[in-house]
Amino acid sequence: MPSGSAIRGTRVGSGPIRPSERCEPAPRRPVTYWCANDHTVEISLAAEVAPPATWDCPRCGQPAGLDAANPPGRQRPEPYKTHLAYVKERRSDADGAAILAEALANLRQRRGGL
Repeated sequence: MPSGSAIRGTRVGSGPIRPSERCEPAPRRPVTYWCANDHTVEISLAAEVAPPATWDCPRCGQPAGLDAANPPGRQRPEPYKTHLAYVKERRSDADGAAILAEALANLRQRRGGL
């Protein structure tokens, strides 16, 4: 009778073999970013990859740049949008009037043609 375990021959807490025993890790290089709040962010990237121009600061969430003397400015928070604002982005006034007329016609028909 099967026990229902998909992984056989392992025990709880067992981990993979250390990477140094199986393969050599890819060459990496540190890249440092600075944000407008004087936070320093250091990440490791693959040696052959070009670093992105900005990186999000994990401490304050603002964008961080590669130039310590000239970090990117603060992001303006996007204002809260209501459901109606999103609908108005998708539909024109003419589309809204047509949908309203159709809904009112259906309502009148259900109520007996008032």
